[in-house]
Amino acid sequence: MSMVSLPGLKELIESISKERNLPKQAVQSALREALLKGYERYRRTQSIDGVHFTDDYFDNFEIELDIEEEGYRVLATKTIVETVANPDHHIALQEVLEVVSVAQLNDTVLSDVTPNKNEFGRMAAIQTKQVLAQKLRDQQRKMIQEEFQDLEGEVLQARVLRFEKQSVILAVSSGFGRPEVEAELPKREQLPNDNYRANATFKVYLKRVCEGSTRGPQLLVSRADAGLVVYLFENEVPEIEDEIVRIVAVAREANPPSRHVGPRTKIAVDTLERDVDPVGACIGARGSRIQVVVNELRGEKIDVIRWSPDPSIYIANSLSPARVDEVRLIDPEERRSHILVSEDQLSLAIGKEGQNVRLAARLTGWKIDIKDTDKYDHAEEDSKIAAEVSYRQALAEQAEEEENETEEPELEVIENTFDKNFDEPDDSLEVDESETEYPLELS
Repeated sequence: MSMVSLPGLKELIESISKERNLPKQAVQSALREALLKGYERYRRTQSIDGVHFTDDYFDNFEIELDIEEEGYRVLATKTIVETVANPDHHIALQEVLEVVSVAQLNDTVLSDVTPNKNEFGRMAAIQTKQVLAQKLRDQQRKMIQEEFQDLEGEVLQARVLRFEKQSVILAVSSGFGRPEVEAELPKREQLPNDNYRANATFKVYLKRVCEGSTRGPQLLVSRADAGLVVYLFENEVPEIEDEIVRIVAVAREANPPSRHVGPRTKIAVDTLERDVDPVGACIGARGSRIQVVVNELRGEKIDVIRWSPDPSIYIANSLSPARVDEVRLIDPEERRSHILVSEDQLSLAIGKEGQNVRLAARLTGWKIDIKDTDKYDHAEEDSKIAAEVSYRQALAEQAEEEENETEEPELEVIENTFDKNFDEPDDSLEVDESETEYPLELS
């Protein structure tokens, strides 16, 4: 068999494998696909008796790489026939019998169709290089997708590589000894107090592994996701890891709408053990545990509150550090509540630019309306609530009536009460035409 020589093939595969962090088998596979596309381009540029090349015309062709001899061959699988109609897909029985005496019709043989290197052509060589680069990128994307698909929702150690527009490009690894790959940290997922200098290290939350032919990094990571807070507490609080204390809910505002407000998180915890204080376990002795989390998040304020199955207690706790006088669940169906606090606690309960009450509402899932205890009129508010309830009931009844009116009336089935004897005319009946009235006169 003839072979096209590729000097330095072995070193080329090794260097690409090392540079792109790809297995040698993946590099060889990409190279075979690229050479096959180059051969296809070479054949399409040849005018061979007006042969029509369909999309699957070259499916029976393959590339054989010889790493030791540093070369390749183009092979075609051909079917043995009596009369050859297409030399790319068929081979004559007589020709095969000259080599193999036991050949039969409809058998397949592997035929060497390697072109001369000088005939390969400049355009075919360019096509091969372009396809090789594309196939290597595809292999990298496939490897990253398979490697990190199961790590979505996990926290990884990352190192700053460079900056692209407002995004930070980081280097992350799936495990010890594994090669680093690039990940993107968009502007909206960054923390305002982070200092993203070159080679700085951070813990990041893997949000998504992008699929398809996406340009650039396939990994989307975050420093602003609530999952990062959960991870940090799980690592710092042994009671959470041992499932003695559980995290029920987290509300985080890592990038507040105003630059005058700092990032803040509220986290609700609970336990089934009577002798364990879940809030104290998360804070630690003299705040040692929570301080580690705060330092990792660059000074972000964190409120740890006790979860309760009673909505009134839960809402009151969620507004910490404000002291709540009374919680009124005015509409459990709509999950609306009035929170009564003293005048000196109003600003603390609402928070700077409403951040505290906003996070409490997200944490509990209730609409929270802060009221001054001294100015709150219970009777007036009760009458307003009763009026709202009556109004909603009236709207519901009206909607139900309109729905009933729009329904199609049911057709009543009227049974035929006529006697079957009237189906045929009765000769015994006589009709006096002179007494018959006609409503219309014909002129």
